[in-house]
Amino acid sequence: MMFGRTVRVSFVIPLLLAAGACVPDGAPKAASAVTPVVAPAAPAQQHPAPPATKIITDLTAPRITTGSATYRCGNGGTITIQNLGTSLRVVGQEGATEEFAASPANQSSRYQAVTHDAIVIDGREALVMKKGSTPQTCTH
Repeated sequence: MMFGRTVRVSFVIPLLLAAGACVPDGAPKAASAVTPVVAPAAPAQQHPAPPATKIITDLTAPRITTGSATYRCGNGGTITIQNLGTSLRVVGQEGATEEFAASPANQSSRYQAVTHDAIVIDGREALVMKKGSTPQTCTH
């Protein structure tokens, strides 16, 4: 037991002495001889920096962008989609208007009408799905 303690102490003491030899007893001589550099005075009319903008990304909140865009569809027709924030108003080529609500209500890419027609908006494309017909892609 005593031998183990002696071995540990014999390793620790030289390490402490070596560490103590590396630490200077006062301020470094080279640092005291250097003249400090003073920055020029700032102008008196400085404007404060604007506060940092905090970016919040909430994917569950609906986008409040409204606007209207005309899309060309694969069948040669066009539709006009008016974004109302939480719903869409779609005007077909024949002039028929249909309202689509966000489905589910807290997002801004999938919409469904009471007639079970649906629209999925993805960038500059809209996938239009009408009951009883093949889905078609329309581009803006």
